[in-house]
Amino acid sequence: MSTSPSPRGRFAFLIHPRTDPSEDLALVHPLLGLLPGRAVESAMRRLPLKPWVHSTITASDRPGEVLGDVIGLPLTPTMLLGDDRAMIGRRIDQAIDLAVSRGATILGLGALTAPATAGGAKLRRRTDIGVTNGNAYTAAVTATAVERIAEGMPSRPVVALVGANGSVGTAVARLLGRSAAVDEMVLVGRTPAALAALAGDLGATWSTDMAACRRADIVVLMTSAAGAVLGSEHLRLGATVLDDTQPRNSSPTLATERPDVTILDGGVVATPGLHRTGFSIGLDARASFACLAESSLLALADHRGHGTIGRPSLEQVDRVQSLAQRFDHLGFGLAEPTSFGLPAPVPGWTTPSRRQTTGPTRRFPNGAVA
Repeated sequence: MSTSPSPRGRFAFLIHPRTDPSEDLALVHPLLGLLPGRAVESAMRRLPLKPWVHSTITASDRPGEVLGDVIGLPLTPTMLLGDDRAMIGRRIDQAIDLAVSRGATILGLGALTAPATAGGAKLRRRTDIGVTNGNAYTAAVTATAVERIAEGMPSRPVVALVGANGSVGTAVARLLGRSAAVDEMVLVGRTPAALAALAGDLGATWSTDMAACRRADIVVLMTSAAGAVLGSEHLRLGATVLDDTQPRNSSPTLATERPDVTILDGGVVATPGLHRTGFSIGLDARASFACLAESSLLALADHRGHGTIGRPSLEQVDRVQSLAQRFDHLGFGLAEPTSFGLPAPVPGWTTPSRRQTTGPTRRFPNGAVA
């Protein structure tokens, strides 16, 4: 009987500076943080800058074997959502070439690199590497986080899903549609026909107006924009916001304008068995973004070919959850709740809720829980 370890692939994961490029580049070198953000973006537009290896990841069960690389792109959110598609395509291709040269078999799309490539669809032409947008696992952990938040509320909540007709949002809506945690869903987005069709399938209501969020106890933000789309005027008293966006699409002043509102970081996965060396990605060393975690899981399983492209199906969500169970010795699961990176107590999640102490505890979906 063979005792050799099972084969694994190697992944690469693309990131880019977020809202303030100077702030993110300060994680690479403190002096870069002293440059004005506009100057940094101007330099990125004008100079022939190349992608770089931002950090390297290993797994604790095979510490001598590189599992993947995080690759930084010289592109800001404004650039990725702008009109210079040739430059965007050229720099993403340069990053993929770097990934392939380092042995990557699967490529994960972080932050706005996914919408910039139509959820990875524009990269199907790359036959030298598989591509995944990471949205299957992001949807899984987002839906589970909503269930955890809902568990701490006195009754089943109204949940508004902003960006509901997007890649992550559609999957989250369908996952919550088969859950008993939510009383009502309000689907908010920009495409009336898609919203109406999804709402009809799920028995939900829909709107293209952010004001519809005022009815919700929980607002889940899953948009792709360079700036804020959610402001204090869109929220009811005591609402909870789960911000799943990178860069953040909630107003930077929201926490001070509305101290009654709880703002939680979304899409974060506990990965204590993965170890990063190199520059920070803005998360605790024991955590990863869910899209990064999906790339890791596919590499661990030696997946070949493309992964999640476009909107994930529920079958794809279930499959990536099963992979999280398969590699649970590395600790994959929903991270403890944080707000702007700091621990945040949430009834029903970090502490028992009234419903938990007076009645039976409802079980959550396997594979996306801590």
